[in-house]
Amino acid sequence: MYSSNMRFSLCRLFAAMSGDADFTGAESGQQGELFDEPGKKEEQLLESDKADIAVIIALHSAGMNLAALPPNARRLFELSVNAFEAIIHAWMSELPITAETIRFGQKILAAADIEHEVIRRQAADAAATDRGDPDVRAVREAAYKVWHETNRLLGLLRFCPNEDGVYIARCEPDHFTLPGLALHFRERFGETPWAIIDEKRRFCISCPCQTLEFFYIDQNPAFIKSAPNGEWENLWRHYHKTINNESRNNPDLQQRFMPKRYWKYLTEL
Repeated sequence: MYSSNMRFSLCRLFAAMSGDADFTGAESGQQGELFDEPGKKEEQLLESDKADIAVIIALHSAGMNLAALPPNARRLFELSVNAFEAIIHAWMSELPITAETIRFGQKILAAADIEHEVIRRQAADAAATDRGDPDVRAVREAAYKVWHETNRLLGLLRFCPNEDGVYIARCEPDHFTLPGLALHFRERFGETPWAIIDEKRRFCISCPCQTLEFFYIDQNPAFIKSAPNGEWENLWRHYHKTINNESRNNPDLQQRFMPKRYWKYLTEL
């Protein structure tokens, strides 16, 4: 997905908040892209990539899997779930706010340096929601963008079966949202194999048999060659045309809920 010299990993981000890792360049606010140019990216997922994805999946699971978290991330989660969620979503935004995110986490830990457990958590939550703090505001705004796009994609992804019966959806999200979609669609599809491809990052989540897999689509030629099922797409267009009420068309409202940047992969459009 990325190498250590391309981007600060999520697990190292948590380590930096507690002083267990150095981050050169954090003061400048530069973060770099999660996925670099195709010629520079690694062919296989690194162990750090797998650890980062495990943390994101744990966040979106029904019950938080604390075993998937590194010790320092677990501490932040125990102090303030609100702050922990904001940090992960801010990281998924791929916006250049690494320095702000590290300072945000450090302020949570500093505010919670109190012996009384109840007061400690109250102090952590208060620090995490202080909108007057520029670092808190930057992290919160980035996190909201990821949360909003993730929820939007739940309704905008269009799946179409390939020749092997795998239901595939393609998208180009603004942020690294795929891991946040994984558990929802695994439960929704049940035993039906499916995959979501992020064309912008050439990254894929696949679930062939209730087991989530993450890889570059260039590593799996089957997904590259899979063409849309014309019959299936025509069926979807017919369904959409049948239920559509032309007299109630509202283009402005439509673009508010379905921005044009998503139209490329909306079958009915």
